Amino acid sequence: MVKSEDMSTMADDWREVFEKNRVLPPPSQTVRLAVDSHLAQSHGFQLSLRRLTAAHLPQSLEIPEVEQDLNYQLHVTLFDQNRQHFFGKTWKSRPQRMKNNKISLNEVLYFHTSLRLPSTVVVLELVSLSLRPDGSQLALGRGFTVLGLFTNKSEAQAADGDRRLNLHHGSPRILLHPLLKDTVDYSILLKTIDGAHLDCEVKRHPALFSMMHLLPENVLASGDENIPGLAASPSGDALLRPQLLKMLPFTVNRLTISLQPSLEKFESQLLQLITADCHNTQLGPEGTLKTVVIQERRLHVGVHNGWCFLDKPQVVVLEPLASGSRGRADGTIKQITLVKDSSAASSPSDMLSLRSSLELKLTNHQALAVVFQLEYVFSAPIGRETMLSATSSSRAAFLQCLRWGIFCPFQSPTDWKGEEIQLVLQGGAKPNPFGVMVYSTEMSAKTQGLVPLSASGTAQPVSEARDTITFRLLSSLERKASSPKASLRTKQEQASHERRSPSSPSQGQKRILSSPPASPQGPGLSLSQLAASSRYPTISHSSSALPWQQSFPSALHPSPLASAHQLSHVACSAVSNIAHLEMDLQREGDVSSSSQKEGEQLQELPFTPIHAPVITVGMHVPRPSSVRARSSLGSLYSAGFPDIVSCNGEVAEVLDPTEPMPFDPQREETDTLQGNLLVFQFLAFSRIPGAGVGADWPDNIHFTFQFYRFPPVTSQQLKLLTSDKVPHKSNSPLPCVLTSVNKDGTVNAGSPGLQLQFRVDDGFLKPGEKCWFLRYLALHTMHIDIWDSDSLLLIGSTAIELKYMLRQGKSAVQAIHEVEVLTTDYVGEDTPLMSQTSAFSPMSIHTIIRGRLHIRTGNIGCPVDPSRRRAADVTPSHSHVIRPCKITSGFRGGSLSSSNILKLNERNTAQTQRHEVGDCVPWYRRQSRPDITPGEHNLNESDGDHHKIDGMAAMHQREGKEGIKALKVTDQTEDAHLAREPLQSKPGEERSKAEIIANMLSHAITTQHLLYASLGSAEYMEFVLKNPFNVPQTVTIHCDDPELSVITNTEEWDYFKALTKSATPLEENMFRREKDAPGPRVYLRPKESVHIPLKYQSFLCDQTMAPQGPSFFPTGKGSQMAKKNLSNIVAAKTIKVTFKAEDGKPMAICQVNVEPTPHVVDQTFRLYHPELCFLKKAIRLPPWHDPTVSDPDTRPYISVRCSDPNIICQTRMPVPGEPQDVYLKVPGSPSPHIKMFFVMVFTDKWMAAPSQIWQMYVHFLERVDVSCVTGQRTRQSLVLRGKQTVHKVKCFSSQPKETQVDPAGVFVLPPSAVQELQLKVQPWRPGGRFLYVNAVDVESKRLITAWLLCLSVHQPVLSKAFEVCVPVSGGRGSSRKITYTNPYKSSRTFLLRSDHPDLLQFKEDTFQISGGESYTIGLRFAPSQSPGSVEILVYVNNLEEKTEETFCVKVSYS
Repeated sequence: MVKSEDMSTMADDWREVFEKNRVLPPPSQTVRLAVDSHLAQSHGFQLSLRRLTAAHLPQSLEIPEVEQDLNYQLHVTLFDQNRQHFFGKTWKSRPQRMKNNKISLNEVLYFHTSLRLPSTVVVLELVSLSLRPDGSQLALGRGFTVLGLFTNKSEAQAADGDRRLNLHHGSPRILLHPLLKDTVDYSILLKTIDGAHLDCEVKRHPALFSMMHLLPENVLASGDENIPGLAASPSGDALLRPQLLKMLPFTVNRLTISLQPSLEKFESQLLQLITADCHNTQLGPEGTLKTVVIQERRLHVGVHNGWCFLDKPQVVVLEPLASGSRGRADGTIKQITLVKDSSAASSPSDMLSLRSSLELKLTNHQALAVVFQLEYVFSAPIGRETMLSATSSSRAAFLQCLRWGIFCPFQSPTDWKGEEIQLVLQGGAKPNPFGVMVYSTEMSAKTQGLVPLSASGTAQPVSEARDTITFRLLSSLERKASSPKASLRTKQEQASHERRSPSSPSQGQKRILSSPPASPQGPGLSLSQLAASSRYPTISHSSSALPWQQSFPSALHPSPLASAHQLSHVACSAVSNIAHLEMDLQREGDVSSSSQKEGEQLQELPFTPIHAPVITVGMHVPRPSSVRARSSLGSLYSAGFPDIVSCNGEVAEVLDPTEPMPFDPQREETDTLQGNLLVFQFLAFSRIPGAGVGADWPDNIHFTFQFYRFPPVTSQQLKLLTSDKVPHKSNSPLPCVLTSVNKDGTVNAGSPGLQLQFRVDDGFLKPGEKCWFLRYLALHTMHIDIWDSDSLLLIGSTAIELKYMLRQGKSAVQAIHEVEVLTTDYVGEDTPLMSQTSAFSPMSIHTIIRGRLHIRTGNIGCPVDPSRRRAADVTPSHSHVIRPCKITSGFRGGSLSSSNILKLNERNTAQTQRHEVGDCVPWYRRQSRPDITPGEHNLNESDGDHHKIDGMAAMHQREGKEGIKALKVTDQTEDAHLAREPLQSKPGEERSKAEIIANMLSHAITTQHLLYASLGSAEYMEFVLKNPFNVPQTVTIHCDDPELSVITNTEEWDYFKALTKSATPLEENMFRREKDAPGPRVYLRPKESVHIPLKYQSFLCDQTMAPQGPSFFPTGKGSQMAKKNLSNIVAAKTIKVTFKAEDGKPMAICQVNVEPTPHVVDQTFRLYHPELCFLKKAIRLPPWHDPTVSDPDTRPYISVRCSDPNIICQTRMPVPGEPQDVYLKVPGSPSPHIKMFFVMVFTDKWMAAPSQIWQMYVHFLERVDVSCVTGQRTRQSLVLRGKQTVHKVKCFSSQPKETQVDPAGVFVLPPSAVQELQLKVQPWRPGGRFLYVNAVDVESKRLITAWLLCLSVHQPVLSKAFEVCVPVSGGRGSSRKITYTNPYKSSRTFLLRSDHPDLLQFKEDTFQISGGESYTIGLRFAPSQSPGSVEILVYVNNLEEKTEETFCVKVSYS
């Protein structure tokens, strides 16, 4: 048994943290005000203290020293202006001296609070520290200031930004003066110190959200504070980007509490004292018989880190356990007369027991403690009570804490796992984590010293005669690792043994303690939860009543022994029943697991799927790089890049991307140059040397991206050229100019760089779309992928802000960006070679900077050609209401041949289209394509497609203009034309006359409507349906396409009407659905017209992808081009909505012609996964708040859809405060297939339009598992299968220095052949890693096969270890020697390798020695500019790169 005799020695680390971080709570009135203002959720903030300037501090006679000899300190405390109350904890800075009348603080404070009210401020006081003659320290205030945190706005936004605060005379105690109550601006009443001010900055800190459970509210803490549960940061600021320690599940079972001298005497004395207090407090009339009873015995169990509880403590119910028997808890009412039934008298209870187990989550930290609190629930009468009214409802329930204790499992070196732990419980007025007064009397203190007797009659030590709690703490992982079959077999054996020997109580007790039932987390109960009307004054555990049938006294009154802390809990008014932990294991109607029927369906447990690592949206955003040397910049921009000039020939105005960009939508609307020519110039790329790649990698690159609704762009191959004019430094990568390459591989002699242009004008934009395009430029960040054109490997990704392309009334603007190109690397934990641990190791994500991209963006304003403007652009946007056409002409007689009928149908169709409002715009003029200015290159279409579309558009335009003339000619000649037709149909006609007549009549009642649709966006329309008959009709609405539906929900209908600003009537319960009906039905009175709401929304689109690789063009087309990729838009279609009368005949037909338009891509993801396997991935959504909702704590409604029906895409509504993830499950494909699809994220309930659209690329690769050791070469065979034609293939690796493929050059792969490749892997870093190998056709630049190398790299077995000290900043380094002896009898040649070639070099990389002889290895250590230490491994390999010996050299730089 592991015993803890003294809590102070058992929890030194925890007590130190606890005593240091005790906080003062805020006023309860302020807390209630914040809750009433819907500010229940706590938000994180960051307060940066930079510099304090104090030129003229007031002198004080109490300071004997000179000002220059004083140390100064800044005290920071939270203050409530309305209540004039300091709360939280005062934070103190490091003492330091004042230099040049300034104090450089450079401190960063963090805190989180839900009191986001204007009255919550921060008080900062400057304190001087000096020594008194007796050696004590004198702290004297020299001035203070007040920092307001929140504005007066209703949404309580933080007043972010830099602040300069003036210091005031006096002490912060002046803020407690009655004259300053309810004062908003203290500067009016307080005198300012001249020349004294504090520079600081306050801003939100959302990263604090993940660790709010480790830090209490309203506590100011710095990044170097000791917060158990928080991982240390190498930068020293653990709160800047908090990283949590891993939480491990543990189980507490076999829990018993022993009270001295015995449970019966302890409770008897307790009831006597409480009854005496009840008489003294005069709760009832004189002479009232006070019967105080023990209603419940409860135990609070929580995990505390010295600051706060990590989670709300669990509350469980304890039962008296009789000595030597299993028995249930004593169910009688313990009164002052101590009346018991016969069973209780025969077996008195000597301890309290928990029949179930508890689940806790702990982390390995010395200052983490498990806290226990024993609490009793008492019931006392309010008024006069007699023996007959003992069960009336006029009783009050109150709580009292009796004992508490803590256990720090990770502080004591004692092995407590599997052992019984015994803690001494404390009582009395001592500080405790629960903040309550604990019961203690002199009599109970004396009983602590009694010496109990054992069973043999011998005296036990005094230390054992204390109130103790005994339990076992086991790891839940170890329990889950046991065999389920063995556990089931053990339970069956115990059950059979219990049936065989029911009269052995000791064995029964032993069985219960050894295998307690697993328990969920207990309910957290407040005092108000005991308030429920009841017929019973107490709960009888031996009663047959079910848990949900038991209740408690209704009235609530504070205990006579309650402290002020407990009285504050009475304010709650929630009413509910207490839930017993052991009773809560089974639901109503459930039976035990052993008696469940065979084949019964299992109940689902609460579970959150884990797809690690989780992708976080918005993380790892590339940031602009620092300004480079002027020589490199001058060389870069003297390369001859084309200038961006306005339409007048003037150079565009240059904008600074590091400065904020003002945006005025009104200025954009009133711009005379309504056309925009957007220019992207890719100028240069700076290589950054990385591990495993050469300094000249990459050599050729190309880009892929998508701008707005234009089709995706893949650029041509660009070569990196280095200038010889600028001296190169190793620590500053030199930018390489990008130059286009001809198809034969030669460098193009034209202007360097790559320029791509997109025209956006009235010919491209749809009506009303311009505001959305401007919003896209103002808020969007365009994603760009950078590829190695030789290996077709992804170098990295970057993003540029498009807001600097807004002209704001200027004729032309341009901005030069230098952004980082980032990629992610998945690295596992180090695993020793001889380790017996599991092969699985958690992966961590590392962001790697692969280079910097220099890109210039511009926007040239262009005048709009009136001839290019469409009719729909100069007229208001057409209404969403579709009205049927009025057909005035009828059938004029004549032949019913197919040719005449077709002509009649064409005339009716043309006449119908002319009567429609706003629907006569030619479709092909609205085709979403970029328009290119003369002399520029079209980025998205070939010349043939361009002329074809223009020709079709012109043809349709001419048809629209000549419609009236053609109709007149047709009317005059139609009679004569029909008379000349033969009366008999031609023998070759396939359709009958009845079909022709039906088709003609169908066209007569058909109304056509043109619809522009994009992926995921709902298009709303209303069809005016009129009953032409004189009798009422019940019309059935039928649609032949599921993507167009009738809106039958009134709330949804009202939402879309408000969204489209449709002023049409709305009816509730207008539709009814029947089981076998093809669609909804609506009732119409004679000659009545109703508006039928329709919605078209498509989540499907073309998933076809263009082949991977750069583009090629004929030399005559020029160099600055990009190939056209597929647009991936929804399919064009025609949908008919038929309105059928009661006889089944159509009454009206609405034909919706859907014209697709491309959609905007907000973010692009590229994922790599083994072939033919399901990809399961989680993408974490960023915090999002609806700006239309005033309550920031309201959770948004988020839903997701996928464009591929074969992909599972879903999200779940999380609990409040938890992040929300989007889960994907993608079926696998063979290598090297790339699956592309879109994910749409909706933040409104009715999914009107996606808030974000993600473009997902999943690269499926052939998986190869390689297990190897650092420093040693491992060989693996790869099989490459030929395709249908001959290919010239070359293999490339993502880490050429660590992975080589044989053959290394170009080889011919015949059709259907099998080529064996030798893979040589020699890694230098231990842990799990992923590498990529591509087999590329060098002629067509197409990917043949791709492999995903899953490396499991182990640490080698060390032979010897050395230590060396190298001076810092010496500039010469240090030289050392190591002697190596050849263990073989023959002469051998050895190779020397190091895992840090930049820090260690060898005198000779290769040496040859005879058998048994020794060789001196010369080591040369490079100098370092900073102190520290590093371990360098030296490998002695043979000619096959097999490691013979491994030396570890620990280098200390000092």
